[in-house]
Order: sequence, then C-alpha cells, then structure tokens
Amino acid sequence: MSWRDRLPEVRGRLVRDEPLAPYTWLRVGGPADLLFLPADEADLAAFLKGLDPIVPVTLLGVGSNTLVRDGGVEGVVIRLGRPFANVETLPDHRVRAGAAALDAAVSKAAAAAGIAGLEFYTGVPGTIGGALTMNAGCYGAETKDVLVEAYALTRAGEAITLSNADMAFSYRKAGAAAERQLIFTGALYQGSPDEPAAVSARMAEITTRREASQPIREKTGGSTFKNPPGRSAWALVDEAGWRGKPFKVSGGGAMFSPQHANFLINPGEATAADLEGLVEAVRADVAEKFGVQLDWEVKRIGRP
Repeated sequence: MSWRDRLPEVRGRLVRDEPLAPYTWLRVGGPADLLFLPADEADLAAFLKGLDPIVPVTLLGVGSNTLVRDGGVEGVVIRLGRPFANVETLPDHRVRAGAAALDAAVSKAAAAAGIAGLEFYTGVPGTIGGALTMNAGCYGAETKDVLVEAYALTRAGEAITLSNADMAFSYRKAGAAAERQLIFTGALYQGSPDEPAAVSARMAEITTRREASQPIREKTGGSTFKNPPGRSAWALVDEAGWRGKPFKVSGGGAMFSPQHANFLINPGEATAADLEGLVEAVRADVAEKFGVQLDWEVKRIGRP
C-alpha cells in the first residue's frame, strides 16, 4: 500500500497523476503524483496534519515563474484557488490579500481605494503567494517595501504569522519560505494615501512600459535569470548571442525572446528539457565569455 492509499479526508479535490503543463505559463511538464485543490485554509491545514510527513509537498501558484520538468512532480502538488484569492482594503491604507490573489488584482484594489505603494504589482505576473516566496518586484519596488506581515501554514499544518523581518527577504528570495517549507496563505500590506486617479495613472505607465518591452502574450516564465551584481541579465544573454536563437533537445525547440533577452519562451511545442537545456547552455556560455554566473529566477520543480 502506497502513501496515496492512506490520504486524509478532505473537502477539496484530490486528483491522481494530473498533468501540470496546463497549470503553467510555459505549458510544459509531466504530471503530479497527486494534485490537491483545498476547499479553504482549514481543509488545507487538516490535510497537511494528516499527510505522512515523508511525502514531499510542492506549492504551485498560477505557474507564471515555474518550470515543471517532463518527469512530473513527486508527492503532493497543492494549488490554491478561489477561496484563497480574496482582496480586502482596510483602514489606515492597508490591504489584505489571499495567496492566490493575482498581483495585478491587488494593485487594482488598492488604487480604487486610494492606496498608493502597491502599483508595482501591476507589472508582476503571478500571485501573492509567489510574490512572498520570491520577494517579487519591478521598476524599483519590491514586496519587502510594503509587507507588514505574511500568513502561512507549516508542513505540519500549523498556522503562523511572520513579520517583515521574519521573512528574511533578499533579492528575489524570502529565506523563511525555503528554510521552513512554508505554504503562504495571505499577506497584509501597508500603503499610503493618494488620489485613485494618480495611482491608476502610475499603474497605466507600468503596464505600457511592460507591454512595450516584454513578450507578455507568449508562453513564457517571466524573467529567467536574476540580475548579477552591477549587471543586467538580459544584456549578457544578448551579448552572448542568444536573443531569438532556437535551441532543441527533444521537443519543438525553445528560445530567449527576440523582444526581451531575459525572457525564456516556448514558441510552440518545446519540452521542459528543451527549455532547461537552453538556459543551462546560456549560463555556461555567459560564464565562459564574460566570467559572470547567471542564477535562475524561474523556479524548477519535478523529475527530469
């Protein structure tokens, strides 16, 4: 008898061998051994408490910054849905959002309430859970600049609250998330007062800038590499000659976008092996030509 035959009772959905490619923006990857779509936070907590602690657990948001490998994902993949997508504006220019709320939806709700400071989220693809995990940001602002506290469940199903300092934020990383295997369920943000029209205008500028420079309508994983200290990742990829250059391992080929050289795209029927192989080839080439190490910003999960 396997662990999949000894699962806790849930009110949400449990799906065996569910293909994960449709759940990611890159549209690649194998199945999850088990996909869990919890009904609410209590359902998720009870499931975690009852799940065998040796079973790996992976959280998947909207898959905007995730590469699922072709062999699928071992253990349980948890995807938070509508019950975790609430956004609420509060007194004192604060915003509370569930982990499954889209970043752009949070910035829009803040703007409508005359709350400034979260405009940058309109340019961040993904959800609040991912933003907390990666200290997401753009155009000079980051999650750490506005977060008051984050709410999470531990692997054992214990509910905890983390202050901004507890999160151990650094560039594109929240140290607490990796070290403690946390599953974020929501966050509280502090903004400042401003006219809704002024906030919306700044958001429109970010949207226009993003649409002009990024391949947002392609099958992409967003920014592929973190920027090395004092350098731009896109410029290094471009100077190494990889902008728009096709690369194929086993599927339909992959490339870095002709529009933005730090955006990995699946132009058709690429496999995860194509995409990961391309990125590793670029990393090796940039290291050889410029002596600079490029680190992944896209999260890779699963078996090769």
